[in-house]
Amino acid sequence: MKHRSFYKNILNHCYQRSAGGVLFYTYSDHLVYFTNFCTLARQYGIQVLAACQMPDHVHDALVAQKLQDLVFFKKALNARFAKLYNANSKTTGPVFETPFNNAPKTGAKKARTNLVYIGNNPVERQLVARAEEYRWNYLAYAVSDHPFSEPIVIRRSSKALRTALRVVKAQFLASRPVNYPLLKRLTENLNPVEVQQFTDYVISTYNVIDYTQAIRYFDSYDDMITSMHVTTGSEYDINEVFIGKSDRSYATMSRILLRECHLSDIHDILSMSIEDKWQLFSILRKHTSVMGAQIAAFLHIPLKEGATDMSPFLISG
Repeated sequence: MKHRSFYKNILNHCYQRSAGGVLFYTYSDHLVYFTNFCTLARQYGIQVLAACQMPDHVHDALVAQKLQDLVFFKKALNARFAKLYNANSKTTGPVFETPFNNAPKTGAKKARTNLVYIGNNPVERQLVARAEEYRWNYLAYAVSDHPFSEPIVIRRSSKALRTALRVVKAQFLASRPVNYPLLKRLTENLNPVEVQQFTDYVISTYNVIDYTQAIRYFDSYDDMITSMHVTTGSEYDINEVFIGKSDRSYATMSRILLRECHLSDIHDILSMSIEDKWQLFSILRKHTSVMGAQIAAFLHIPLKEGATDMSPFLISG
């Protein structure tokens, strides 16, 4: 068993990479993970000060009464999400590397630095220009329940949207997270504007992040965001490994494959044979300038053993 440093009621930076490449392809992946995350955090008594889902890894700033609570929470979350994710993508096996990494942040300065680091992760990976512009680090939800969509006016909303909101509320009140089949059913008759409204509603309904406690490490929310705007840097307690210079390429590759291969769902690539994945690799090589290792991560094609993160050389099986 991995030895862990842990202090009661001290912020822990928890970090975990996916087990095989890109994990979060669509908003549905994020919502299934986040609603399970929030539901289980309440169940295990975990205080959440920050959370961020990146395409191939996750960061959390968590406070627990006991190390056992933290470990059981992460194990339960990983097992539950893996079951749902694999059923949706027709795959098997773990979805995250185990065990997860954690580093206690003793003292206000270390905690503050860590919160800035987690919030800034999507900026470092060039997904957004400013931390609060990334939906999946949840910063914008500290000051709005619909930061990425138009406000919902129930009397003007479609029947499909009203039904979707009612079902989500019932799920939340029953302490049940959303799953892939439910999301597909609830959103299939929504227009693009309504999908954005629905997504914000799900996040705001389940959201367990204690923004008040996080902001106490700064003078205000604006001060916290400003700190992220002016700060860059590394996390010294956890060795974070990146592939390529930017994670924006993953969305680009999704669009290309959906268009060129007429896929109905980008998750279909995960259950393809290695031969079919190599054909997709060739298509992406033709239509992008993305490095080979990053295409491999997107398609879940394994790298050669010992290859560096920037290596374009891959194995075929």
